[in-house]
Amino acid sequence: MSKNPLVMPVYNPVMPKLTHLDDHGRASMVDVGHKPDTERIAIARGEVQMKKETFELIRAGQIKKGDVLTVAQIAGITASKRTSDLIPLCHPLPLSRIDVDLVLDESLPGVVITATAKTTGKTGVEMEALTAVSVAALTVYDMAKAAEKTMRIQNIRLIEKHGGQSGDVVNE
Repeated sequence: MSKNPLVMPVYNPVMPKLTHLDDHGRASMVDVGHKPDTERIAIARGEVQMKKETFELIRAGQIKKGDVLTVAQIAGITASKRTSDLIPLCHPLPLSRIDVDLVLDESLPGVVITATAKTTGKTGVEMEALTAVSVAALTVYDMAKAAEKTMRIQNIRLIEKHGGQSGDVVNE
């Protein structure tokens, strides 16, 4: 493989085909026009781990920027609706539902974030759920960073997805 970033990698027909690459190995948005509209649901989850002191400040509502969990929830919802603006090859989707739940978890200590995205369409909503969790986690960090800069955003993953040609996936 060339070390020159301007040289495109050669497409290898022996390797499995990735849906976002064309026959020449170049990035391409998948054509979903032939697919039927089906109900699609995705659930994603992640955590923000922090020191017990920061956790207690959030729980007591004493973070100077305001209500951490509410602001992060709104940020996650907003981000999910903008996923195709953030991830270049994602299709814009009309979301019929996006829920972002943030729960304080003493065992981390930290915040567990779960996002559920739903649409009826030709492609899935995994990226919208994952984007909601990611931006909500970044917002928790931003809101509480004055209290702690060692918080860890971690374990962002797809929990499950339903609908579409590939069927249901349940990872947890």
